[in-house]
Amino acid sequence: MNKLKTLEMIDISKSFHDVRANDRINLKVSSGEILGLLGENGAGKTTLMNILYGLYQPDSGEIRINGRPATIDSPRASIEHGIGMVHQHFMLVQNHTVIENIALGYARAPGLFPQKKIRRHIVAFSKKFNFNIDPDKKIWQLSAGEQQRVEIIKALVNGAGLLILDEPTSVLTPQETRDFFLILERMREDGQMIILISHKLDEIKNLCDRVTVLRKGRVVGHAETDGLDKRALARMMIGRDVVFSFSREKMPREEKVLEVTDLTVDGDKGYPVVKGVSFDVYRNEIVGIAGVSGNGQRELVEAITGLRISRKGSIRVNGVDITNQSPRKIHNNGVSHVPEERIRFGIAPNLFVYENAILKQHHQKKFSRRAFLAYGRIKAHTKQLIKDFQVATPSIHVQTKNLSGGNIQKLILGREIADKPDLLVASHPTYGLDVGATEYLRNQLLKRREEGGAVLLVSEDLDEIFELCDRVAVMFQGRFMGILASDDPRIADIGLMMAGAKQFDAKDAAHAAM
Repeated sequence: MNKLKTLEMIDISKSFHDVRANDRINLKVSSGEILGLLGENGAGKTTLMNILYGLYQPDSGEIRINGRPATIDSPRASIEHGIGMVHQHFMLVQNHTVIENIALGYARAPGLFPQKKIRRHIVAFSKKFNFNIDPDKKIWQLSAGEQQRVEIIKALVNGAGLLILDEPTSVLTPQETRDFFLILERMREDGQMIILISHKLDEIKNLCDRVTVLRKGRVVGHAETDGLDKRALARMMIGRDVVFSFSREKMPREEKVLEVTDLTVDGDKGYPVVKGVSFDVYRNEIVGIAGVSGNGQRELVEAITGLRISRKGSIRVNGVDITNQSPRKIHNNGVSHVPEERIRFGIAPNLFVYENAILKQHHQKKFSRRAFLAYGRIKAHTKQLIKDFQVATPSIHVQTKNLSGGNIQKLILGREIADKPDLLVASHPTYGLDVGATEYLRNQLLKRREEGGAVLLVSEDLDEIFELCDRVAVMFQGRFMGILASDDPRIADIGLMMAGAKQFDAKDAAHAAM
């Protein structure tokens, strides 16, 4: 396999059911260069990278490697051409060791006893790029940052000269992110080519040499990142200026809405993953829960919203015990929920927009007459909702799965807060969204706070936590490392708290709640 020095995508076009996902796109990346790929949700970034990785075939256009046309009709062909991809969600077998995972993906692994050869590769790459990976550890024993390095080694072992990285820092702590950036800089110095897909404009600006920006399936600009500010990047991306700092006025804390006491919740494997957690949320307040994914945040939210049974402790809303009640009863007690997995749990993808707009309210008198739904009222409500929450849809009669991720999230948020709930539980509400949709959704959360609502926000985006939250709890291995006011100087230690290296005791948490 020849060393990959340049790669070009020339006039690439791809359509799905008459919808043009890519329209004559051109980009180029060279050895020793990191190219940023930016665009709104639905701009065509994923489709373009799936073409480069052989998962889709273009309708027209060509790919050139080292100046010569190349046919990439499968991931295997992509790997043979020296292209590797590290997906946003890692493709690793948790109960296998590092060596076993890399052997599974190694195209030239010897038939017998491949471990010896693969161990040499792991040691060599670990030394070269300072990966510090133990080949004999099982994947479940590794942090998210270490698992990401295993994915990179998998690609490098197969001879990847070009790495495609899809939202690579979404599951990393601040320290792991800094370490990861150092690794990418070493790889660039070694002549590696990297295409970085990210919604984080600071990452693009600080790490990439150049950026290609897509909007509605077309390239709207190429730019050198040196000297380019993130406002200019955002303007290229969505066609207007974006607000990056939100005005969050201090508000007097009103009565207590949510009271969680000594809550213990089991995970899917039957052992506790939330361990004796206690906290409160008040009206006119946003409380954030920060932490790396997999430390009990999902199970805590599911217990509060009725999707998971808690083993011990209590949950009260406005003084009413809702512990282990059904989701409908909890919703009827004033709790709304924006779920982490919006497609899986937030909507019924095959139902129309107007049907999804009243999923939790269809039994209410305003939307039903005895045993029949009042479709006239439902459709009028939906039209008002999509207007109020700026949901871009050609009609309320289209299947909801055909909307972009940002518009599905706007629809869910609109549905959940239209009735002014006492408590809004928002789990990763802007995850994977472009800067325009992110700006809009964050403003809606602040608006709900100003209206007197209580908001519990779970997010891995620390910028989002700092911009929106009055208090911040940090979760590690099922416990709170502390609950601090957003202006508490100790919040600077949030990275250490997320890694479990620092903890503030219950007195600190109680003090922050005063």
